[in-house]
Amino acid sequence: MNHYILTLSCPDRTGIVHTVSGWLVQRNGNIVQAQQFGDEETQRFFLRIEFALPEPISAKTLEAEFASIAAQFSMQAHIYDASVKARLLILVSRQGHCLNDLLFRAHSGQLPVKIAAVVSNHTDHAGLAASYGIPFHHMPVTPETRAEQEQQILQLSNELNIDLVVLARYMQILSTDLCRALSGNAINIHHSFLPSFKGARPYHQAHARGVKIIGATAHYVTEDLDEGPIIEQDIERVNHATSPTELTRVGSDVESLVLARAVRAHVERRIFLNGQRTVVFN
Repeated sequence: MNHYILTLSCPDRTGIVHTVSGWLVQRNGNIVQAQQFGDEETQRFFLRIEFALPEPISAKTLEAEFASIAAQFSMQAHIYDASVKARLLILVSRQGHCLNDLLFRAHSGQLPVKIAAVVSNHTDHAGLAASYGIPFHHMPVTPETRAEQEQQILQLSNELNIDLVVLARYMQILSTDLCRALSGNAINIHHSFLPSFKGARPYHQAHARGVKIIGATAHYVTEDLDEGPIIEQDIERVNHATSPTELTRVGSDVESLVLARAVRAHVERRIFLNGQRTVVFN
């Protein structure tokens, strides 16, 4: 059997599931998994269906065949070949815990992605990328060269047919132009102390204030710094005896896990934008 994923969102009304199911029946399709959500606040309906067909057919062809139904219900609809791995471009600076985690998960098959390249404004993790056979691109940046460097990133993304850009602790603020160019296809991770503890050594700042919870947030990149639609979050409890070094270790673990979950949800087509929020199916 040949597996595909159908995702759609549209104004909520009767007959959507019935019509989509009928379309699949006409093509001898078998529903493997289905999840749906109707938002009473926005009056929008969200549906993800993984289905199988007895004969192979391109996702592009299926999407064209589905276009009349999409138009009928004013849907934003897409069909993907479930066997095709998403291509990732990872951006990183000097903190390598998230990069290391993603490289291992992809290499071991725990994360269904193809990491096409790693880009960094430093050379610290060139060896780590090389150990996995991943091309490493050193793209240093200064305030004067930011526009040129970002154009290089965008050009590389286009050349490699990148599906998702992952900011794995990339400690540079992206320009409005780059954020818009990557809209809906770039994920960032940061600790959840913001806006309280900004800048360098946030875990040391947190220790000085006696925090009891450490968390991380993964979200889509937008021109509003660290305020894009939230995809995934998690926390760990700490106490008065937890040192700044231990806080940093716990925080790194949470950040790595939350980012990996967000990337998986995106590449498995489980995320839908719902205004400034997201619908994320398990």
